[in-house]
Amino acid sequence: MCRAHQHAAGAREKASRKPGKRTRPAQHRPDEALGRARGGLSTKIHLAGDGGLRPLALLVTPGQWGDAPQLIPVMERVRVPRPAGGRPRTPPDHLSGDKAYSSRHNRRYLRRRQIGHTIPEPENQRANRQRRGSAGGRPTGFDAARYTRGNEVERLINKLKINRAVATRCDKRAYVFHGTVTLAAIRLWLR
Repeated sequence: MCRAHQHAAGAREKASRKPGKRTRPAQHRPDEALGRARGGLSTKIHLAGDGGLRPLALLVTPGQWGDAPQLIPVMERVRVPRPAGGRPRTPPDHLSGDKAYSSRHNRRYLRRRQIGHTIPEPENQRANRQRRGSAGGRPTGFDAARYTRGNEVERLINKLKINRAVATRCDKRAYVFHGTVTLAAIRLWLR
């Protein structure tokens, strides 16, 4: 979660000068990825990283948006180039996440793409599954040894936040902030 600077809000919407000309990029969101909370404006960075603490894909959303719906869009953006060339590899070998990314929809998506995952099941989901009995499905597999490496994404976000522009988000536009985070990610890859 990134705290947004007070001047990051309030970007003007200009009308296009030529009819039919697009004024915003296709991925632009009208809410500019600024979330309102009791503490002020905030933005979340959802990302997928490799074992070497390098980002593979990222997504910027408002701070109050949930984490679970963002797992699939982040996974769709993962592209790992092959050393010998050819089509990039998209599914990772394994995915580790925290409880916020746990949902039946996400688990179904990961099973369909044959991606092994270690995502703990929250107490309320476990209780609902057990309450439904045999219709609730089987318990999720959980590898505690792999989950101990789950802090890698948090450490990766902290590496990105070394850059002041990422930590404070002074950019008004979401696509500009996304570019700032992407530039910080490129710097991590070049180290």
